Formats: sequence, C-alpha cells, structure tokens
Amino acid sequence: MKICLTIQLKIKKMNEYFVLTGASSGIGYEMAHELAAKKMNLILVARTETKLQQMQAELTDKYGILVQYFAADLTDVNAATGLYKAVKQENYLVTGLINNAGVGNYGNFIETSLEEELSMIELNISSLVALTKLFAKDMVSRKSGRIMNVSSVVAFLPMPYFAVYSATKAFVKAFSETLAAELDGTGVIVTSLYPGTVDTGFTTAEMQSTNLHKAKPMHPKEVAAQGVKHLLSGKGKKVVGFQNWLNSNLPRFMPDSIMMRIKKNLASVRS
Repeated sequence: MKICLTIQLKIKKMNEYFVLTGASSGIGYEMAHELAAKKMNLILVARTETKLQQMQAELTDKYGILVQYFAADLTDVNAATGLYKAVKQENYLVTGLINNAGVGNYGNFIETSLEEELSMIELNISSLVALTKLFAKDMVSRKSGRIMNVSSVVAFLPMPYFAVYSATKAFVKAFSETLAAELDGTGVIVTSLYPGTVDTGFTTAEMQSTNLHKAKPMHPKEVAAQGVKHLLSGKGKKVVGFQNWLNSNLPRFMPDSIMMRIKKNLASVRS
C-alpha cells in the first residue's frame, strides 16, 4: 500500500507597518499617536534614539501595537537609503510612508548659513525623494500602499526671508502632485499635507517678532489628526485650517508683484 504524506505549511501573515519620519516631536509625534490609536503598527524614524525608545515603550504599552524604530539623520541622503535597506533586511512589510521630517530657517538669504541650507535641501528634498522612490516601488509591485508628504502653506505662498525653505516646500508640492498622477491606477495613493504656522520648536524668537505670528499657531495635535485622516482616506492635497486654505488661494486673484510686497511686509521683523 502506497502511503502519501501531505505536508501543510501554515504561512504566517506578515505584519504591516507605516514608516513615519520626524517622529519624535511636533506633528510627527502626534501623528504617531493618531496612527497607533487606529492600531497601525509603526516604524519610527528620528535622530535621537532615546526619544524613539521612549516612544516605542509608550505606544506599545498604551495601544498594544508593534513599534520599531531607526535612529537616522536624514540630512544625509545616504541615511535615507540606509534606512530602506535596514527595513528590508528586517523583512518589515511597509504599506504606508509619511515623509514628515523637515527643517527650516529664517533670515536674509545672503546672511543665512549655506551649510544649514544645503542640509535643509538634503532633508526636505533629497531624502524625501529617495524614501518615496524606494518604498513606492515595493508598493506598486504589491498594487497597494499610501504615501503622504508633509509640505507647508508656503508652497503656495513663497515667503521672503524663507527663501530656501519656501523653495523646498514648493518642490514637495510639485513632486507629490505629479507622482500622484503617475501612480494613478497602480493601487498606490500619494497625498500631501499643507499646515501653516504650528506650535512647534521650528519657531525662533526672531520669527515670533514678525507679523506672521500675530495669528495663533495651530496645535500639532490638530494638524496630525487632519493629516492622518487625509493619509488613510483622502486623495490629493490637504491644506490644514480654513485661514490657511484662504491664504493659499490668494495668489490666484492677486498680481504677483503686489502679493510679494505683502508677504515681505508680513515676514519682516517688526521695528
């Protein structure tokens, strides 16, 4: 009698993760909590490992999710490619990417630090592009995924004294919109988020002395809540706050020369 042995292999489903950069403070920190509350497993990325360790313990204890972290300084694009390789090596399944890490500076362009501005370009643009390209390829091959790039309302309203920062955020806007069109129909959705002034460590004492900061800044928790909602169920771009939405549309109705004079006055330090 011939005996046939059938071996059944039980395949364990891989856990899915969202990668979140700039996770240890401000909007990123609040986004981590918003996503964790929705039972999304997270891969947190920031520069300071001790903060990431604290967040890992906090989020796993409070929400019962899986949290991994990588300490990386994304002002070097090599850290971005290294992050992707490390995630792949650990065999984490990434179904969402939030490019939230960013930095800015304020001041007269000919007086601000060239080194700081080149680092800003590397973080706000180069690392964002690298992470998007690498993870998007995997998502397209699986026909599923969500990517959100955090820009700023200055992408619509480039500000004097924020010359390089405004330019980087305008890049993020153009990149996100065109990539969303390219990936339409692939199952991968690309969105972008545009907060205005937010109550974070980004604001310096000098910036607070401008007319821009007469209005009360939004709390990062409010921005994060709207951002996560847009990430998970929205499409296209989302300007956070009615006043920011209104301001972002002003260039459509006002000549550029007049608009720039208004913005220069708003961004100038009050005497």
